[in-house]
Amino acid sequence: MTFSSSFPVTPLLVSCNKPKCIALAGSRRRFSGTTWFPATTRVLTLPKTFKCYSEKQPTEEFERLFSNLNQVSMKREQGSLSSAVFLVAGTTVGAGILAIPAVTQESGFLASAITCVVCWFYMVVTGLLIAEVNVNTMCELGSGGVSLVSMAMRTLGKVGVQVACWSYIFIHYALLVAYVARSSDILTTFLGIPLWESATLFSLVFGGICYFGSQQFIGITNGLLVFGIIASFTALVGVSSGNLQWSSLLEANFGAVPASIPIIVLAFVYQNVVPVLCTNLEGDLSKVRSAIILGTSIPLVLFLVWNAVILGIIPSLASNGDKVMDPLELLRTTNGVVGPIVEVFSFFAIATSYIGFVLGLSDFLSDLLKLPNGENRPLPYLLTLFPPLVLALLDPEIFFKALDFAGTYGVLVLFGIIPAAMSWSERYSDPSRTPVIPPLVPGGKLTLSLVLGGAAFVILSEIYEKLIHT
Repeated sequence: MTFSSSFPVTPLLVSCNKPKCIALAGSRRRFSGTTWFPATTRVLTLPKTFKCYSEKQPTEEFERLFSNLNQVSMKREQGSLSSAVFLVAGTTVGAGILAIPAVTQESGFLASAITCVVCWFYMVVTGLLIAEVNVNTMCELGSGGVSLVSMAMRTLGKVGVQVACWSYIFIHYALLVAYVARSSDILTTFLGIPLWESATLFSLVFGGICYFGSQQFIGITNGLLVFGIIASFTALVGVSSGNLQWSSLLEANFGAVPASIPIIVLAFVYQNVVPVLCTNLEGDLSKVRSAIILGTSIPLVLFLVWNAVILGIIPSLASNGDKVMDPLELLRTTNGVVGPIVEVFSFFAIATSYIGFVLGLSDFLSDLLKLPNGENRPLPYLLTLFPPLVLALLDPEIFFKALDFAGTYGVLVLFGIIPAAMSWSERYSDPSRTPVIPPLVPGGKLTLSLVLGGAAFVILSEIYEKLIHT
């Protein structure tokens, strides 16, 4: 068995009940019912099974693939499951939640709640597929920190890498445009300044935090914003619960569901942190699975409560009972108590997402431009901040259009089609290459076909609808 790695590893010969077995230090493994703790060394990658040079090849059981060690103290820094859960939950809760009431009011709460659960399940499956390919790629390459681009190159080749890269760029720019457009509208209401000043102020302040701020400062800022999200959401539920029209929550128009799917899918995006998750949790598949399921379950509950509150209040505010273009805008202008709370919640949700997407896109552009690591260069940040600002100023009403395009043509490609295609390629394209770990998602080709077909169906349906109404 060959191990390739970008970091030093220490091979170790150990004795077992079979002929000579080759293993590596640095991971906890069980041999014939006993637990063996070898000497600590650097971060090491281990496949799920290793081969003994005999006719019978036993399979070992282990809890993790490698150990994350502090390079100074040489002590293991074990990934925390709770931190991983909050990482997934925090990444998922973003500005997509703001558009959910607008796109689900026609279908009604009951139908949209079922749709949310189905979309949540779909996104959990694609996240597990990414985790499966990621861990297999780490085993093959012998190193942690494997990116989505490396996974696409290994499984789909250069074409897959190009699709992944352009989808990644498209999603980030589309969402940054939406964030700037919405935040400028909120700031204009609170500060009474023109839209262009609000958009510029928002981009400069939070873009400056990303460029000039240290990791610790950015972490503190994010923590304060998340606290603001929790506090404002709690206040919103408490204040508005007495004004809900409970009968309106039983409405269901399943014919209007397809139009809401791209936005709902967008609201459940977290897959960009799955590679980080797998590395932090040392390839522990049980923890990775738990982090993804639990971490996305929290936003699911949050989305359902949020949608119930907004859709339950809207009937009492709409004068003629017709569809409201933007329920949040109606709340802001007609309810002196709930409106400001909604705006505060919206601003905090946008700010947290904006920081994460600015950091992600600027790092990606730095790699694309082959700039030196470890230095903050202004060019990637200018390319990240300036185009969304210009587009948002050219079309202040672009928020919903940007989210819809990102959800349909970006998210469903990058986090729908590509994960299933990578998993299919890894499992079935090369019979001589057996995946190191068992599938995290059962169902074989049927499940992968459903994932691929579901994303393709939504994309083609959206294209067809737009062509008809053109």
